[in-house]
Amino acid sequence: MHFSTGFNSHPSSIAIGDFNKDDKVDIAVANHGTKSVGLFLGKEDGTFESLESGDHVYDFAPFFIAAGDFNNDGRSEIVVAYDDIDNVDVLVAYDAGSFVMQTIQSTGRAPGCVAVGDFDNDTRLDIVIANCYGDTISVLLGYGNGSFANQKTYLTGSYPQFVAVSDFNNDTRLDIIVANQEDNTVSIRLGYGNGFFADQMTYPTGDNPNFVAMGDFNNDTRLDIVVSNGNNNTVSILLGYGNGSFTNQTTYSTGSYPSSVAVGDFNNDTRSDIVVA
Repeated sequence: MHFSTGFNSHPSSIAIGDFNKDDKVDIAVANHGTKSVGLFLGKEDGTFESLESGDHVYDFAPFFIAAGDFNNDGRSEIVVAYDDIDNVDVLVAYDAGSFVMQTIQSTGRAPGCVAVGDFDNDTRLDIVIANCYGDTISVLLGYGNGSFANQKTYLTGSYPQFVAVSDFNNDTRLDIIVANQEDNTVSIRLGYGNGFFADQMTYPTGDNPNFVAMGDFNNDTRLDIVVSNGNNNTVSILLGYGNGSFTNQTTYSTGSYPSSVAVGDFNNDTRSDIVVA
């Protein structure tokens, strides 16, 4: 299927959720070129309806979006990070798939990527943001009503380009991984389960790490990491020990300038495979 996001829209990010509470998967798109967020609502037959009237236009260009139910109403909300402004917006959803801005949350300098998880085990969704120019991440703990506490900041490597969330040490508490583009590392902070995180551990990658995904690549039930390295046309594999630490990288060649990576079982052999864009 092919869907138009509009002329010169230059989509930069997508998020998946149920934005109109109909138990069907919907898609939100950050249209960097037209400074808007567009919606595609899922239908019974597996196709999508484009909501042109649901596009939200802003003064700044949205760069990255993520989705989660931040106010526990059964609908997914959207958190938006923009170019050239040091905050994120939380957009609250209504039945028709429309949104209204509920909160504006301050971040570090140049927020460039957002991930969602429950970092303090209170069943309320929280947000972590990679601040590219500030060399930090911001953690915003959610109150469960669509608003958030003031940010807690943690240092990263140089120019954190991407952030993701998973449990790397099997303690049921969420941890954070960051791809640091300018010093060619990933950094990991293990979560304490109370909204705070341990000191970062860093691991070398290839040149210009820009995206991270997780999977079990050696069938030992421990999470491993794959990193796309834009400038030297490789991916790095770091095998996990199950305690939050990892082996040194093994690299594999890709096509030119890999910018995204995903994990799945593409040949039905129960082993994790990797796809690179």
